Amino acid sequence: MTQTNDKLIIAGREFDSRLMVGTGKYADFNQMVQSIEASGAQIITVAVRRVNISDRSKESLLDHIDLKKYTLLPNTAGCYTADDAIRTCRLAREAGLSDFVKLEVLGDERTLFPNNEELLKAAAVLIAEGFTVLPYTSDDPIVCKKLEDLGCAAVMPLGAPIGSGLGIRNPYNLRIILETVKVPVIVDAGVGTASDAAIAMELGCHGVLMNTGIAGAKDPVAMARAMKLAVEAGRLACRAGRIPMKLHANASSPLAGLIA
Repeated sequence: MTQTNDKLIIAGREFDSRLMVGTGKYADFNQMVQSIEASGAQIITVAVRRVNISDRSKESLLDHIDLKKYTLLPNTAGCYTADDAIRTCRLAREAGLSDFVKLEVLGDERTLFPNNEELLKAAAVLIAEGFTVLPYTSDDPIVCKKLEDLGCAAVMPLGAPIGSGLGIRNPYNLRIILETVKVPVIVDAGVGTASDAAIAMELGCHGVLMNTGIAGAKDPVAMARAMKLAVEAGRLACRAGRIPMKLHANASSPLAGLIA
């Protein structure tokens, strides 16, 4: 099997990098820019509520991002109803950010788990209005299938709660999701370190989106590079095909012909 020409394709758009990164929680804009560059990411997600789009004369994080180099993915972080998320996406499009959106509809402030009922409502409306929707959802194969059937361009099940750094808590559900849907599956939330990202990719996921795992590290720029390499290694390992797991040893060297 050739390992070349392995592009991530979302709604007809091709990307070389399978790592997507956020823009929040950095010490300053300079650290954010250096980390994004080190990550090799091509898709950058920004919370619409953190972008000053009413007065562009004031400094905004968008002033520090080369929009010719990166694909912007506005997100609806902080929205708890379908109506609020829909309104936020419309605002992002009207402000010229993008109609390529990461849809979040949260259930509560303590866990930040998605409210899947409201998520499905919002996705249906936004898709009808021409948005390319990438929904953050629970690791529920049934919900992911419903989102695909609505027309979502990908599904983004959580690996663990947002910002928890717990890693991939339920690899079995992710595997079922991968068997259930045909659109890209991108792990979103919970990745804490490089090995978490590698595991997600080894399972067969098509990409990983993270923010806190990089921005919250002691050295965000170094962690961004580590995540880049982990995603690449995990993808390569998945395509290469790992050996089966066995309970007992299996000698690497032949036992025949040994000197008695």
